[in-house]
Amino acid sequence: MTARRVSFRAPEEVRVEEVTVPKPDPDELLVETECSGISPGTELLLYRGEAPDDLPADETIPSLSGGLDYPISYGYAAVGRVIETGDAVEGDWLGERVFAFHPHASHFRAAPGELQRVPHGIPAAAATLLPNVEAAINVAMDAGPLVGERVAVLGQGVLGLLTTAVLADHPLEALYTVDRHSLRRERSRDLGADESIAPDADLRGALSDTHRKGADLAIELSGNPAALDGAIDATGYAGRVLVGSWYGDKPATLDLGGRFHRSRIAIESTQVSTIEPELRGRWDKDRRLALAWDRLADLDADAVLTHRLPVEEAADAYRLLADHPDEAIGAVLTYA
Repeated sequence: MTARRVSFRAPEEVRVEEVTVPKPDPDELLVETECSGISPGTELLLYRGEAPDDLPADETIPSLSGGLDYPISYGYAAVGRVIETGDAVEGDWLGERVFAFHPHASHFRAAPGELQRVPHGIPAAAATLLPNVEAAINVAMDAGPLVGERVAVLGQGVLGLLTTAVLADHPLEALYTVDRHSLRRERSRDLGADESIAPDADLRGALSDTHRKGADLAIELSGNPAALDGAIDATGYAGRVLVGSWYGDKPATLDLGGRFHRSRIAIESTQVSTIEPELRGRWDKDRRLALAWDRLADLDADAVLTHRLPVEEAADAYRLLADHPDEAIGAVLTYA
């Protein structure tokens, strides 16, 4: 049998390669993929050639243990069914629908511990959002907004929209979002934002009154280093700025003069590979993933996943996400 695998060969050069279907080792399973989700953050950095090639892809995921240099197979949101089990595998796995943090491929092998069983009732395409929902939960946990705070989320791509949906359940005084594209602002309101505005609007003014000038918390998720200045500018005295974007090798030049110098604004990073140290006594990755599955069960995935394309059109999918963010938010590759 022949399998298909997506490969980044060079900037803006994506190929679908034919390879032999792997044979599982005695302690492994063979999964036939139904669909895989494209991460429009990290994967577009790879597509554009903006990811640093001197970093490991992800040291916490066995299938992504290599570097970020070309050629590379990447991706971490594959959903499929187990079609073969190794002789030493225990448990009833055959025919199970599973999720794996694995690159885009029609078939792959994995140990049982590397797979998540997809809960009944969650469609395969929606299940590809698991890593993004987990990341959104991690952002909210790191942000730790207090009752009655005013929060701004800059960037309403996949992660931004999902973070908005999580934060909408918090008892905030105001939740404002920022994005340059009208479709994303519309979806942001649908997912719970009190208001979503364009980058040229007065965000700080919108979050100000006689009691407070500016946001208590601003979360930067746009992937655009220039937006970090906007997050700082919108934040009030002693507020916090949380940076969830990964800019790759794009430099961030900040204006830390003027009001920032006297405002005691804290700037901190958040990233899903680790859990905030103060929470590690109560939270681990398994508990966070279980919560992410619960959130997924209630999520309108179509608000985030705007496109589905066959894997043979993977190059078109990346081009669409890169060149037409006004109409494409999230994309799924299918393997039927």
